[in-house]
Amino acid sequence: MVAHINTVAFQGIEARVVDVQVQMAPGLPAFTLVGLPDKAVAESRERVRAALNAIGLALPPKRITVNLAPADLPKEGSHYDLPIALGLLAAMDVISAETLSRYFVLGELSLDGSISAVAGVLPAAVGANGAGKGLICPEACGPEAAWAGADIDILSPATLVQLVNHFKGMQVLSRPEPGMADDTGHLPDFADIKGQESAKRALEIVAAGGHNLLMMGPPGAGKSMLAQRLPSILPPMDAEEMLEVSMIASIAGNLSEGRISPRRPFRDPHHTASPAALIGGGIKARPGEISLAHHGVLFLDELPEFSPRVLESLRQPLESGQTMIARANHHVTYPCRFQLIAAMNPCRCGGAGEPGHTCKRGRKCADDYQAKISGPMLDRIDIRIEVPALSAADLVLPGPRESSAEIAKRVMAARETQRKRYSSLGHNSIKTNSQADGELLEKVASPDAGGQQLLRQASDVMRLSARGYHRILRVARTLADLDGMEVTSRVHIAEALSYRSQGLNLRNAA
Repeated sequence: MVAHINTVAFQGIEARVVDVQVQMAPGLPAFTLVGLPDKAVAESRERVRAALNAIGLALPPKRITVNLAPADLPKEGSHYDLPIALGLLAAMDVISAETLSRYFVLGELSLDGSISAVAGVLPAAVGANGAGKGLICPEACGPEAAWAGADIDILSPATLVQLVNHFKGMQVLSRPEPGMADDTGHLPDFADIKGQESAKRALEIVAAGGHNLLMMGPPGAGKSMLAQRLPSILPPMDAEEMLEVSMIASIAGNLSEGRISPRRPFRDPHHTASPAALIGGGIKARPGEISLAHHGVLFLDELPEFSPRVLESLRQPLESGQTMIARANHHVTYPCRFQLIAAMNPCRCGGAGEPGHTCKRGRKCADDYQAKISGPMLDRIDIRIEVPALSAADLVLPGPRESSAEIAKRVMAARETQRKRYSSLGHNSIKTNSQADGELLEKVASPDAGGQQLLRQASDVMRLSARGYHRILRVARTLADLDGMEVTSRVHIAEALSYRSQGLNLRNAA
């Protein structure tokens, strides 16, 4: 007899079905595990053996073969422990194999028989729901699994003996409730920032339209403070966005206690991050920082200090909204629709352009430092602003300070305008102006006669690329939405152009 248990293998956030086949046959006692398992899966034999001993069951002295099909699909992770154990129990007639066939199973076993949390439960639950199956997962992962649907049958035992008793009718496991993270904690507020009104305006535009931003200024000007306050004016995610973000976090093992959050992610990796850490990869092709920032913000402080290889690897994900990690035998794709917020000093010594500052290397110091950002990379950044150093008057004298709540209301109104516009045009997947492209962008952002003339003249003078031209249109459309206007006017084109011409003065920039 061969017992069959369904589990999953992960390719990106996609859960592929794996058939765990368990056979007990006469012969010399042995426990063989086949089907392209990695080290963690191969070691499950000892964990399963110890867990069964802990609940008073010993493996029979037979030749046991466990096959993980399809055999050519790599099997990684410790979540195969529980399906292998249940397959053995079904082969020993302890639990009905027919009953277990109605579930997808995943979980890691401890030596005492308890079931430990594993990564990827939410994508597995979504896959199980799509296949019309239930899910058996660790108790700690039950709250995230419950988000896959109200109708899916979910069992989340804490120990193996609880699960056995449930199927024996000696105990009833209740369905877990969806878990929501407590997001009542304080976010940094824009009211804390004195001065820098132009930078605040730029961040409001960035939040309203989902645009990319580069801030350049001397050390201590407040670039990092401004970036850290961007999440406080971003609208909360809708249900679809929460599910996508939470599935990536689940694969990465970043869901605390299985609870998901409506807050948009904010990731700020150190400038020593490797390409695999930022883009994704490694031995198990895990999601990188850009995928963990999906539907949120990726903040790169000290931008020129990042490796050129790392920065150039961002170019394709910024355009496509996804990253593909290639392996010899398979490809893994992760979504990464994020907002890039970058900050940098004007030169290595930090004071170029400031009154009274002199550098022994002269202009070459700033030119060499800024040249670390390539033209094609810079061309993908919609808005570039200078953040000057604050004066003593800015710091000492009280000034008008607007709270994040007030800015967030305007951002929310602009985003709602964009959502309704694209929905009425049949593009429900597009929610911000930054995602509009091609004919759709020309349709919704076409400027009036004055704006068209100004944009044509500026394109010739600034030698804009086609990408730069379209990014100016997107920013101008966002400016019109913030003003509540249907038509993109000359004023909006002029302001969008001003954000394109500020900041870096690279010879190779578009």
